[in-house]
Amino acid sequence: MCETITMRNVLMLLLCASWFAQQPGFAQQPGTPDPAKVEKEKAETENRIITTVQVVISPTTVLDKHGDYVNGLQLEDFQLYDNGKLQAVTADVREEPLSLVVAVQKSANLNEILPKIQKIGSMLNDIIAGQDGVTAVLAFDHKWTIVQDFTSETGRINETMKNLKPGSTQHAVDDAAMQGIRMLRGQPNNRRKVLLLIAEKRDKGSELHVREVLTEAEFANVVIYSLDISSAMAALTSTGMPPPPPSIPTTAQHLPAGAVLTPNSIDQQYYTGNYIPVFVDIFKGVKSLFVDDALDVFTRFTGGKEYSFISEKSLERAVLGISQELHSQYLLSYSPNNKSEGGFHEIRVTVNRPQLEVRTRPGYWVAAQP
Repeated sequence: MCETITMRNVLMLLLCASWFAQQPGFAQQPGTPDPAKVEKEKAETENRIITTVQVVISPTTVLDKHGDYVNGLQLEDFQLYDNGKLQAVTADVREEPLSLVVAVQKSANLNEILPKIQKIGSMLNDIIAGQDGVTAVLAFDHKWTIVQDFTSETGRINETMKNLKPGSTQHAVDDAAMQGIRMLRGQPNNRRKVLLLIAEKRDKGSELHVREVLTEAEFANVVIYSLDISSAMAALTSTGMPPPPPSIPTTAQHLPAGAVLTPNSIDQQYYTGNYIPVFVDIFKGVKSLFVDDALDVFTRFTGGKEYSFISEKSLERAVLGISQELHSQYLLSYSPNNKSEGGFHEIRVTVNRPQLEVRTRPGYWVAAQP
């Protein structure tokens, strides 16, 4: 009898507990996670950039009115603003040794172009990396392969370039760029870090996206330069060299309020540098934003530059141009005094001399620090 009553009481308690748990406002026991809340937090975490910035390096190029590089400027000649706040520039790190990763596209459609690229192997180490620099070579089609790890031996770089063979029909530019950045991130902090992409403008076959690559490049302080294969291929198949189209479709162009979208306004907005809103949209993951020229995005937003070539001689001139810019560039280092401001930080650099053109990275994206 007592056993029957006990079993009945247990059943009643279980039924009551089940009923209360289903009622609105019923609190879960401490430590019991809400599955819906867990999934929501997980999704928010995946879409949030949680990396923080300690030191920012802003590659800055200064040109005079004739387009010549201006050398000999001192730190006190520069004023650097981060989100409008004046920063204390602590160093110009351009004298530090350079680590260079060369990422070369070797897809099947480059039979006529690859032999030209293979001949610049000795120039890469001697001119870009310099005496104390190291160079690594990354080759890619639909997948990347490290064909030469970091070395200061010119002969090894030259031989590696000569041994490149065409591969598959795809060219995963974003994936290769990410691997190059990760290789550079593993280099000592006292080295300048440069990625040179020799590739077509449009990515074909990457698993990663532009946003992920830019995030990695920013926090590793990697400057990206590119040698655009697309221009060379166009020159070989056509009689003229039309100007490249905007990398962002006309429907994604940012214009002043009330402005009409015309060919002239598109040209003015694209070619005069109104690209910061596009940069912000990339990090916000705007689904309608289509990046047609990955090389332009990578170079423009890391402080580098995009070069094109149509012949072996023009390719050599482009490599010399990159070398000249690297050795004339000021690398302004600072620790932001406004780390509590999350989101996009716009960088602006000025010099205390008239009639000079200053080019630097437009900014960076960062999570707020308390």
